[in-house]
Amino acid sequence: MRWIMSPGLMSLVLGYALSQFYRAFLAVLSPTLGTELGAGPADLALSSGLWYIAFAAVQIPVGWALDRFGPRETVAALLGLGGCGGALVFALAQAPWHIHLAMALLGIGCAPVMMGSFYIFARTLPPASMSAAGGAVVGIGSLGNMLGAAPLVWIIDGIGWRAALGGLALATLLVSLAILALVRNPARPVGQQRPARLRDLLAVRELRLILPLLSVTYAASACIRGLWAGPFLSEVYGASDDLIGWVTLGMGLAMVAANLSVGWVVRVMGSDKRTSVANTLLLCAVLAGLWLGSGTSLVLSGVLLVMVCISDSSYSLIMSHGRAFLPHHLVGRGITFMNMVSISGVGIMQFLSRPVYLSASASHPPPVAYGHIFLFFLVPLTIGLVFYLFSAENRHV
Repeated sequence: MRWIMSPGLMSLVLGYALSQFYRAFLAVLSPTLGTELGAGPADLALSSGLWYIAFAAVQIPVGWALDRFGPRETVAALLGLGGCGGALVFALAQAPWHIHLAMALLGIGCAPVMMGSFYIFARTLPPASMSAAGGAVVGIGSLGNMLGAAPLVWIIDGIGWRAALGGLALATLLVSLAILALVRNPARPVGQQRPARLRDLLAVRELRLILPLLSVTYAASACIRGLWAGPFLSEVYGASDDLIGWVTLGMGLAMVAANLSVGWVVRVMGSDKRTSVANTLLLCAVLAGLWLGSGTSLVLSGVLLVMVCISDSSYSLIMSHGRAFLPHHLVGRGITFMNMVSISGVGIMQFLSRPVYLSASASHPPPVAYGHIFLFFLVPLTIGLVFYLFSAENRHV
């Protein structure tokens, strides 16, 4: 694992930590933004969804830019402009639509960060190492998720949320400059390369049974951790900002632990597919527990919310699984296309969760309304798993 200690990759990991923070911090800010800007759960669901939609919308251009310019220039430019700019807009927000705009800019800025790391891995590591490498980056980078929990509450209590976002804008700019200075682009393939066309990527038959699960597997942990956990605990149990911060901190720790251990688990299970199936079955059971037990116990709900994020390593597992079937000339476009599918699924599910919540809350008390939210994430996950069970194996033994 010495490769991850290189200055260039560490700067990309810092960028990914910021990406994890920006996709998750709304859960902690939800009470404050509701009070100061009148942004309710439905508004924040839209804002969070826009982050993912903007992130996904630029994945194909990011794939082109990675192949054309390399991860160094691509990541530094977008993170510096979109990430820093979005944080500044957020810090100056006066209305909910300003939050929508800020989150869209942040999504664009964060879009190439993880793919920059994955691109380097795909060009320099054997396919069998992808899940461990990706899991390590996601695990360390998920510390950003933890910063968006209880630590963010402490910072806001000390200096206010606007000053906190202003400081994050400066930190984002500094990280983008570090990436520009430290990252070294991998060597380009030698010899004449076939053109990397999207239709050739879609013709890879092994991906067809993998993509349905990839499109929904990250949505549950991302959407629940990034938005619904806070309002759920607040409206159903009357939880304070501090308690919400501690629960979401636990969710962040679960993400870190799951992703850092993924390489060892894959070696025990024998393949990315087997590990992904086990993760998904666990997540289905946890979501079913949240659906059926909504409102019954604050402690149980907190534990189940943390367990939602234990399955977060499915993202790097399924990305590694799909990468094993990509021809060399399609690696750059392929990994960004798979990432687009995953992140698009999160954005779409986040958008759709908004009318589900509005409809359910109009006719049901909060415990039942939030039960509908958990069921909403459970159903497509189960369908995706059924397709995935028939996918081809890529063994690590």
